[in-house]
Amino acid sequence: GLVLGVYSSEKDDGVAQFTSAGDAFDRLISGKLRELLSLCGPPLKKGKTRIFHGLHQDFPSVVVVGLGKKNAGVNDQENWNEGKENIRAAVAVGCRQIQDLEIPCVEVDPCGDAQSAAEGAVLGLHEYNELKQKKKPIVTPQLHGSAESEAWQKGVIYAEGQNLARYLMEAPANYITPIRFAEHIEQKLRSFSNVKVHIRPESWITTEQMGAFLSVAKGSTEPPIFLEIHYLGAANTNDSPLVFVGKGVTFDSGGISLKPSSGMDAMRADMGGAATVCSAIVTAAALNLPLNIIGLAPLCENMPSGKANKPGDVVRAKNGKTIQVDNTDAEGRLLLADALCYAHNFNARAIVNAATLTGAMDVALGSAATGVFTNSSWLWTHLYEASILTGDRVWRMPLFEHYTKQVTDCPLADVSNIGKYSRAGGACTAAAFLKEFVTASHWAHLDIAGVMSNKDEVPYLRKGMAGRPTRTLVEFAARLSQDGHN
Repeated sequence: GLVLGVYSSEKDDGVAQFTSAGDAFDRLISGKLRELLSLCGPPLKKGKTRIFHGLHQDFPSVVVVGLGKKNAGVNDQENWNEGKENIRAAVAVGCRQIQDLEIPCVEVDPCGDAQSAAEGAVLGLHEYNELKQKKKPIVTPQLHGSAESEAWQKGVIYAEGQNLARYLMEAPANYITPIRFAEHIEQKLRSFSNVKVHIRPESWITTEQMGAFLSVAKGSTEPPIFLEIHYLGAANTNDSPLVFVGKGVTFDSGGISLKPSSGMDAMRADMGGAATVCSAIVTAAALNLPLNIIGLAPLCENMPSGKANKPGDVVRAKNGKTIQVDNTDAEGRLLLADALCYAHNFNARAIVNAATLTGAMDVALGSAATGVFTNSSWLWTHLYEASILTGDRVWRMPLFEHYTKQVTDCPLADVSNIGKYSRAGGACTAAAFLKEFVTASHWAHLDIAGVMSNKDEVPYLRKGMAGRPTRTLVEFAARLSQDGHN
């Protein structure tokens, strides 16, 4: 199969404006493609397709996809590069049509941006069907022509990174337990000589005095794991690293503060923070990015049992602060509190944590963007600029003292794990809680609860767990590796 792009006509003459690959193919078949398109009715709109069969012996089926305006660039209202998003969406829909035809291989028009085309193809074809007997046919996308093979390969690596996060998040919680999560990541990193993976057991977590993390883990029979990854990509292995921290609750029942049963199965993806940061490091290693990255993922289940945290219990975090657990379903911040304390051991350039932390984040932004809470405008700028390129957007949220007071005004302990006005500003009080465990001057907390899954909002992702914002974290790390900031 072959997927070719066509731009919206700038004039009203309805003449198709091909990409250079489309033009070349049309010349190869003596203008027949242009002729057929004009006979098919009005010009192709953005994201729409037409399929033609029997035009050329090498390509029995050709899908033509609408790319929208030719020179679409950064859209300041949308905070993304519209041209790149158009390519991702168009290529994804074209590749899926080839898959529906059960054709095993598809060549993809680079559409003037081979990285975006590769991302659209590889993200668009991904589907978790490991456990089904009936599977969709596997389609292998490859670049049509050879002009932009390096950019294409980069796009494939970026997309495969996000697909790894999607795989981990989608898999059932009895398949991806804390230890299996850690082993899966270790296996992905085994071939890189500049990566060390430490799978820390419960005894180590106890020695590190991570009382908040352990208090969540003790409610489950699955033992907790603290996964620690060291990627040494910089020329000087002693350079200050970027530290990624990810919430790794492999299943979240809510604990004693039990969640409603409707939709609880989706809480197999409550380790989305760990999945995205670990996948970003796997991708950084594959791209050989010239910087040092440390990944930290506290992994456990949050279950209701005779040993589980009870509302009102007080636990002690690694830095000595006491925490009143007023709601056992606000458990992710307890894991992160200890992991963030530990992250300060590494003299980090920046600490970035990601977590499916609050339903309130989903209420605030839906699936349009990841909420970012940060004490550093330098860090925010890098994340924001990275997200414009990837189309996986971020939006800055407030870290006001106003919210800090709501978690530190606590009857029994130094801090409460929920704000005293309960539901008001829930994503903001969660961020204020985390800030109590951070002294680094460049820290960002990404609340990814709203972008955890996809229904139909992102056209190049199928329905299911989204693996967002893995590509933005990778692009951010790539930008940091070029930045002189220390």
